[in-house]
Amino acid sequence: MMRGQRHLTIVIKLGSSSIVHEKTHEPLLSILTLIVETAVKLHKDGHRVIIVSSGAIAVGLRRMDVEKKPKHLPMIQALAAVGQCRLMTLWDSLFGHLRQPIAQILLTRNDIADRTQYQNAQNTFVELLHMGVIPIVNENDTLAVSEIRFGDNDTLSAITAAMVQADYLFLMTDVDCLYDKNPRTCPNAMPIEVVEDVASLEADVSSAGSSLGTGGMSTKLVAARLATSAGVTTVIARSSNPGNIVNIVRYCQWLRAPQTDASSQPLTPADEDPLSKSTASLQLDALSKPPLHTRFLPDPEPIRDRSFWLLHGLAAHGTVFIDEGAHRALVSKAGLLPVGIVGVEGHFAQQEAVRLVVVATKRHAIPAPPPPSSNEPPDNIASTEVGRALVNYSAAEIVRIKGLQSTQIQGVLGYADSEYVALRENVSLVRRGEKGNNRPVTPSVPRAVSYEGDVPNGQMR
Repeated sequence: MMRGQRHLTIVIKLGSSSIVHEKTHEPLLSILTLIVETAVKLHKDGHRVIIVSSGAIAVGLRRMDVEKKPKHLPMIQALAAVGQCRLMTLWDSLFGHLRQPIAQILLTRNDIADRTQYQNAQNTFVELLHMGVIPIVNENDTLAVSEIRFGDNDTLSAITAAMVQADYLFLMTDVDCLYDKNPRTCPNAMPIEVVEDVASLEADVSSAGSSLGTGGMSTKLVAARLATSAGVTTVIARSSNPGNIVNIVRYCQWLRAPQTDASSQPLTPADEDPLSKSTASLQLDALSKPPLHTRFLPDPEPIRDRSFWLLHGLAAHGTVFIDEGAHRALVSKAGLLPVGIVGVEGHFAQQEAVRLVVVATKRHAIPAPPPPSSNEPPDNIASTEVGRALVNYSAAEIVRIKGLQSTQIQGVLGYADSEYVALRENVSLVRRGEKGNNRPVTPSVPRAVSYEGDVPNGQMR
């Protein structure tokens, strides 16, 4: 390990196409062996390593001699049950050759929607890493349905990285990095090596996921946005060259360290023969020839712990529309009062998560709601999603008390559980910089909604 280097937490995400052959579904043992060697090398260097591994369904296809991924959900879940067992056996066998213990962690969104379960998962990760174990994480496809799925393991890896406050998230794919054009069709495509603002990124993301997976390059950008918002440096690199992970980590750490100690340089191929190059030459190589990759820089003011859980761990069950005054109060660390609410969308209960959307209009300019039979939205309403909240009242209750003073809640409802619709500690706001909102709220699962209040059904979709 480099002199003075601190121990890091590194999450490595592998897609199905990195684990099994897309057509034959046979395990890609050459790549998997290199991944294992890389993970063990990082572990021996003193780092903590977590692997997010897809591939259960693909391995199940091979085991059951099924040619194509079926569309029938129970069949997919059954194949996942068969494949997950075989997949973990494969991982355990490969790591066993190097005497490295591993553990299996299967998650669905429901597992982290409850705050206690989220913290239990955090504690399990911490204890496993303290024990020197490499956790292997996957979505629990056997139980997951659309309402509780993460959607793809790119998102799962980003949430995992944030949960453990990782230093690096590696999204391994079939290309070296992002390009400004499709490198398969444009020979002059230029690599994008460093990204400071995902929102302003201009890259070709036309590459779709394999027939075995659920993601593509666009889902990796979503994962990068989630992870960097939590302070995690996110890297896109080629899965067939997993040894680059070690060199990329060393290169990034070297960039952050004072440039006076030659022993803190990242390794180059010449390190196999220390006498083959001079120290000055090694320094030049380290600066000019790092392994090709795309690195997304972390947010200098990350969203972590409870705030990240509120924004990304919970699926929104509806929307509460607030005025600009209420938003300013939330920014100033005050709670959400009913007087600042102008509308409600959806059906949700107490202590469920909702989107917070600011309606940027003057109160006198808010048009009257359309009749119940009308689906025509009012004109001239600009709205922006600004965060998530756990609410103290249900949708039906908020409809009745919206726009009122807190002292009027008792008279309208016959009870007053709280003067706040949402306590400030149960509100998490999206940060918005000068370049725009590049720290998005995790997309939630669509739900049946109905129009309530002064904002149209379907305004935010």
